[in-house]
Amino acid sequence: MKIKIKTLLLLTIAASMGLLLMTPVLAAQSSIKDQAQKIAEQYALVDTHIDVPYRVEAGWVDVSEATEDGDFDYPRAKQGGLNLPFMSIYTPADMEKDGDGSENYQLANRLIDSVEALAARAPNKFMLVHSVADAEKAVQSGRVGLALGMENGSPINHKLENIQFFANRGIRYITLAHGLSNHISDSSYDENHQWNGLSPFGKEVIPEMNRVGVMVDISHVSDEAFYQVIELSKTPVIASHSSPRHFTPGWERNMSDEMIKALAKNGGVIQINFGSSFLLQQAQQWYDTMDEKRAAYLEANGLDEHSSEAEQFGKDYRVEHPFPYATIDDLLANFEHVIELVGAEHVGIGSDFDGVGDSLPIGMKDVSFYPALIEALLKREYSVDTIRAIMGGNLLRVWREVEEYAQKQS
Repeated sequence: MKIKIKTLLLLTIAASMGLLLMTPVLAAQSSIKDQAQKIAEQYALVDTHIDVPYRVEAGWVDVSEATEDGDFDYPRAKQGGLNLPFMSIYTPADMEKDGDGSENYQLANRLIDSVEALAARAPNKFMLVHSVADAEKAVQSGRVGLALGMENGSPINHKLENIQFFANRGIRYITLAHGLSNHISDSSYDENHQWNGLSPFGKEVIPEMNRVGVMVDISHVSDEAFYQVIELSKTPVIASHSSPRHFTPGWERNMSDEMIKALAKNGGVIQINFGSSFLLQQAQQWYDTMDEKRAAYLEANGLDEHSSEAEQFGKDYRVEHPFPYATIDDLLANFEHVIELVGAEHVGIGSDFDGVGDSLPIGMKDVSFYPALIEALLKREYSVDTIRAIMGGNLLRVWREVEEYAQKQS
């Protein structure tokens, strides 16, 4: 008894003097966490899909400072080690459906302007990134480099010369379609596959993108379009924000194992989407059921899907039927599936932050959380070199190959 009291007294004194050592397990956990943070801060961390421009277009907020909403701002990017985000130049699919395409062109230019303005307002925090050399300079300077990717090819607006135009404006990848088939490609979301893959014009778009040094992005396109892109492209292609279909069987928006293998053979990369419905079948099914019930409710009451009642239905449904969020383990499983299938050199990060709403995994809620993913990879005993490749090295390799091919064509 006296020994226990004496031991307790010594521990109390040591703790009060800041001398109490952590147990070996806690020390190891702390060490891994610290290592993950250092890796995030030290190396290039590329995220190929962040929807800040459209978020700012819908309701302006200064993301060079801390913001109360959204998934991205400068302080959180620095906290998470994010130094090379691709700002998504997104235009809604129905704009082409309802018009001639000129609205998409105008909106895309306006969104590019907003990114340029952000970099100009805070040059000590941000810099525009138009090349791999720029990306390396951003990492070395400690600033957040803002690259540009176009989500939805509709702004090309039936004019092949617009690919060069947008390349000159800094666009470094183009997602061929979005939620509906367009003048370039069928969409995975659209039941009407009017082109059975790429349109005749779309088949001209691919070599032109190769020629001017713009990466081809196959996220959102139909399976037929994907295989046609693989056949046509002379450079590696990317899936800027997709995940393995293995975890969401039957959902065409994600990539099948056969497609991932074809992408790897092409030399490309799949950038994993962080949305829970991309990672987990239960979350995907939750959305399917909610959409069906909401559609029935709107039809029964003669309401529009963009009405306030439709929005309120979604909120009420979430309260009554809690959303099945993915976890870090689920996210890691998606990365590991690709790694086991084709190797770690063909996978990267394409979070879709600010684009997937309230569906992000537990423990991965905004751009400050990347170290949690790195920590999970370290715990699975992946090497630092492999983690660096996943963080951004793989994407930079593809980007460099696309640049080199374009330089040879000029």
